[in-house]
Amino acid sequence: MGPSENILVIKLGAMGDFIQALGPMAAIAKHHPDANITLLTTAPYVELAKASGLFNDVWIDSRPKLFDIKKILQFRARILEKNFHRIYDLQTSDRSGFYFRLLSPWLKLFLGPFAGKWQRPEWSGSVSGASHPHTDPARALLHTVERQKEQLAIAGINDVPASDLSWALSDVSAFGVAKPYALLVPGGSAHRPDKRWAIENYAEIAKRMMRVGITPVIIGSEAERGICTAIERDVPGSMSLCAKTNLLDIATLGRGAALALGNDTGPMHIIATAGAPSVVVFSSASDPRLCQPRGKRVKVLRRDGLNMLSVGEVWTILTLMRETPR
Repeated sequence: MGPSENILVIKLGAMGDFIQALGPMAAIAKHHPDANITLLTTAPYVELAKASGLFNDVWIDSRPKLFDIKKILQFRARILEKNFHRIYDLQTSDRSGFYFRLLSPWLKLFLGPFAGKWQRPEWSGSVSGASHPHTDPARALLHTVERQKEQLAIAGINDVPASDLSWALSDVSAFGVAKPYALLVPGGSAHRPDKRWAIENYAEIAKRMMRVGITPVIIGSEAERGICTAIERDVPGSMSLCAKTNLLDIATLGRGAALALGNDTGPMHIIATAGAPSVVVFSSASDPRLCQPRGKRVKVLRRDGLNMLSVGEVWTILTLMRETPR
């Protein structure tokens, strides 16, 4: 790869998937040390992507609708103007597959003089027709990390590190969080209530943490403010940071946390990757073999229904993690 080459990486979301792609992204940057690397992503991850130092530019995906021909052509023209030598599709979704098809030579024939210059770049991904296709029939059964390692190996990248957030730094002093503290993440997708352990269970864990001198710090989005407030109200001395933290803040807090406990949700990926000893609860709604957070110390507790997971079981694991040196 030469110094004048442009590389595009596509990773749109979701949060956990984005965090688990940081290792592959770092591998791509190392493999192309002199290239100009652009990331195509969505708005929630722009700040984190820029802070990583892995990219020369970060584009926000405009997500053009199929009927919005003007925006589709503008998006296509932007890609063609950059003259990318290779595109790494780490999203491998219907949408990123659609972007691949936008570069089809048949589309050039259809558009005629409106097509502009055209040269399909090399493409690493799962879409049919890619120059470096990931065609493992078992790819859907692989954890995200292993799946992307396989994909990159086909493109000639064999050294893929674990995701790292040591560079993710933020001034969290304004929050007034004093050590030792633990992070609680009781929320998650609103349309997936079966992935949430009961609020009263988190409150009971928070009470036990207070008794042993650990301040429970509750993390969540604006949509989860009611959950966070309920725990904070029920557990004097706990602290809710719902809707107050950005992704860099969460990573910084995760790096300093004595413990963390949460559902199968995006912030737990950040916290675990940042280094907090983490317990993540899973129901039958998702398979940890495919998507569990990765980190130095992560324990997954899975039950078909989270009502089958007792406070005592979770507390026992948290106590063992606390008593075991990092």
